[in-house]
Amino acid sequence: MSSDAPSIRVRGLGKCHRTHRAPGDRLLEVLSPRVAAWLGRDRPPRVRETWALRDLSFDLMPGETVGVMGRNGSGKSTLLQLACGTMRPTTGTVERRGRLSALLELGAGFNPEFTGRENVFLKGAILGLDRRAVADRFDAIAAFAEIGDFIDEPVKTYSSGMFLRLAFAVQVAMEPDVLVVDEALAVGDERFQRKCFARLEDLRSRGVAVLLVSHSAPTVASTCDRVLILDRGKRVAMGEAKAMVRAYQRLLYAADADRPKVLEELRSADARGEWEGAAPSAVAATTSATPASGAGFDPTLVPTSTTVYPMLGAEIEAIEVLDSADRRVNLLRRGETYRIVVRGVFHEDRERVYFGVHVRTVDGTEVTGQRHPPQGTTIPRIARRQRFRMSFQFRMDLLPGAYFLGGGVWSTDEPHCLHRILDAAMIRLPVEGPPGSFGLFDAAAGPPRLDLL
Repeated sequence: MSSDAPSIRVRGLGKCHRTHRAPGDRLLEVLSPRVAAWLGRDRPPRVRETWALRDLSFDLMPGETVGVMGRNGSGKSTLLQLACGTMRPTTGTVERRGRLSALLELGAGFNPEFTGRENVFLKGAILGLDRRAVADRFDAIAAFAEIGDFIDEPVKTYSSGMFLRLAFAVQVAMEPDVLVVDEALAVGDERFQRKCFARLEDLRSRGVAVLLVSHSAPTVASTCDRVLILDRGKRVAMGEAKAMVRAYQRLLYAADADRPKVLEELRSADARGEWEGAAPSAVAATTSATPASGAGFDPTLVPTSTTVYPMLGAEIEAIEVLDSADRRVNLLRRGETYRIVVRGVFHEDRERVYFGVHVRTVDGTEVTGQRHPPQGTTIPRIARRQRFRMSFQFRMDLLPGAYFLGGGVWSTDEPHCLHRILDAAMIRLPVEGPPGSFGLFDAAAGPPRLDLL
């Protein structure tokens, strides 16, 4: 398939669901106006129209992964069904190129009375493969699904995890040109989840286009090239994944009174094409060099990707890093201990409160974080006007590079997020001598040893 033509091309796409208020209105709607008048009905049928999706356009290119994010009811699943052709659009067009595999819901296309083996061949036939082609792939499918002898048991006896693992294994083994996935990557334990992501990476490397719906911000940020944000069936913005995740979180946590303003800002930026550029964090990471003086603080080391959430009862005034002498620093040394300090004030009484901070890489991967109090416990009550200074201690064993700090204040009551700032500060660990490790952190307990035997 040509790599310069979209795998999926969506233009002016819309889907309207029509609900008739009375049983006879459905019949009346198909009659001509003359017949309707003859029946004494000179008014139109009572029909309620609900647009699940409206006037949406975008391209999905070969080898690209596009994520779709939005609150429940925003039109994500409708988009996937239209993209797969299992639903007809009301307006607009969807053009597909090549073989498409879809994992839209648990066990879609499986017969619960059939065994897993029989369902593999059934699904292969649905996808347009003959029995021999499916047989050639069967051992790989069974090995990937890891359900053992259950492959010859009726799938109605499967657990939900087994069901989904087999369905995922079938879809990714059919050598699709386009893979459409709806919330189906959190399958099984961590080892199997990593297996799923590794398979996706392999498909992408071979030019397979992926359209993915997920509510998991880390999954979208680490997996997708671009992200489409939907709200009430309409496009809000589309662009680089990390920037879109931040934009979506800003919209998600906005107070009801602020949502229209945030939506307008995001849509205006999308119309101007501002989201299609480089990731803000990546830009920030390349702007500052280590001062020749070796000082512990570089005033030019400022992130350009800072995202501030609405204040809903609390305000974070500063997030900064202090060394062992309580000096503010942003040029750190590996192996030393530092404190991330979050300062602020409560503007309203709040109950069941907790604090947290995180450290992220340039591409948005969450390296580490801390929470206080620990998971499962909270601070019973904090009163209005109470100031706070929350301190988290870290030993910095990260490898040289740029990292971004963020933090927040939450409550287990509504509203959950009292205040949060992403990329509030930026730190750098300068290169000190030839690197001995690679990745994110140095796990070496000593220098390597070579014995020639």
